[in-house]
Amino acid sequence: MADALKIGIAGLGTVGSALARILVERRDMLETTCGRPIEISAVSARDRDRDRGIDLSGAQWFDDPVALAREGGIDVFVELMGGADDPAYAAVKKALSRGLHVVTANKALLAAHGVELAVLAEKHGCLLNYEAAVAGGIPVIKALRESLTGNTISRVYGIMNGTCNYILTKMEKEGLTFEACLTEAQRLGYAEADPTFDIEGNDTAHKLAILTTLAFGTKIAADDIYLEGISNISIDDIRAAADLGYRIKLLGVAQRTDTGIEQRVHPTMVPLDSVIAEVDGVTNAVAIESDILGELLMVGPGAGGNATASAVLGDIADIAKSRPGAQTVPVLGRPAATLASYKRAQIRKHHGGYFIRLSVEDRTGVFASIARHMADNGISLESIVQRAQAVAEGDENDSKTIILVTHATMEDSVRKAVAAIRNEGYLVGEPQVIRIERPKTS
Repeated sequence: MADALKIGIAGLGTVGSALARILVERRDMLETTCGRPIEISAVSARDRDRDRGIDLSGAQWFDDPVALAREGGIDVFVELMGGADDPAYAAVKKALSRGLHVVTANKALLAAHGVELAVLAEKHGCLLNYEAAVAGGIPVIKALRESLTGNTISRVYGIMNGTCNYILTKMEKEGLTFEACLTEAQRLGYAEADPTFDIEGNDTAHKLAILTTLAFGTKIAADDIYLEGISNISIDDIRAAADLGYRIKLLGVAQRTDTGIEQRVHPTMVPLDSVIAEVDGVTNAVAIESDILGELLMVGPGAGGNATASAVLGDIADIAKSRPGAQTVPVLGRPAATLASYKRAQIRKHHGGYFIRLSVEDRTGVFASIARHMADNGISLESIVQRAQAVAEGDENDSKTIILVTHATMEDSVRKAVAAIRNEGYLVGEPQVIRIERPKTS
């Protein structure tokens, strides 16, 4: 039996505590499957006295996670603190520079510093594993880094934020407003007190940036993602989508185009009969389209202590099973020095279908004007729905809602047509434009 693998855990919140409990409770099973014992040798957290439901008295305690990375007698540094910058950044750098393997669930850290950390890991012959950083318990990182080697990937997309998926699901099923569903998500612990990072798409963007690099061999470019959140999605949009045979999901999409790599995060209408439309609640789903395998769709829990701890444990087990001198898997799927510079596709060159909802004054000539602007910009319409709707209770003026669904067209054409319609002066409120995706999986 090989010597014990000694790990240090920095961060004993929900995930860190769950990981520690699993490592202790399943020690014998892990020793058998990994071929060596796994021991918690050191830990770091803000509060030593908090009851975490596990006895960690045998582990060395560090108040400073950087000190743990610098001085702890460990083989693997497990970073579960979160955050793009210090102390997580400094601690991971220190661990790698010492030649320690690192496991992290920190997508913000990787989105900001992933290439730099990959270079450092390769320099010192270390493993840097991060399965839990994207889609929780779904093994999408392993699939892209290892299982799909030799495939040429054309598109990666999916539901990568459970908070947003929960809100959109609840809006549809219970007919509640966005605000009411957000409040409920916060009460249940699915959303933070400040939910901006989730609902405006930033969390999904960090995850998508990592997947883009693994899929297309480009440097991480988290700042080059077209970003829209779900805060402007109304119950009217949800109902209109259902009437037209669609469901709204917040998707992260990365794909090859003629002008570069397109990365975008935004509310998307997907057909009701597609598999991804059936992914409800806090569940995540990631699809990968490739030339050899075709389309792979993975669905599972995207967050939570046990789901994330399971992914972290898988990374630790991979390290435990590895042997000194064995070739390591490149951190970002290929050696960091070979990553290509990221070339951002022109989003206005995006080609696809669009849902357009316009609230307009109920007067003669409006419908004809809208149709003219669509035609002027070469937009072919798949369907048109017109509904009467009062502007506000007690208002004497009525408005109409006009819903347009386009055939595949250019984003630039849609934006120009909507801008021209806005200039006509008959819009009531802001127009709503939502892209339509038609997944291959159904």
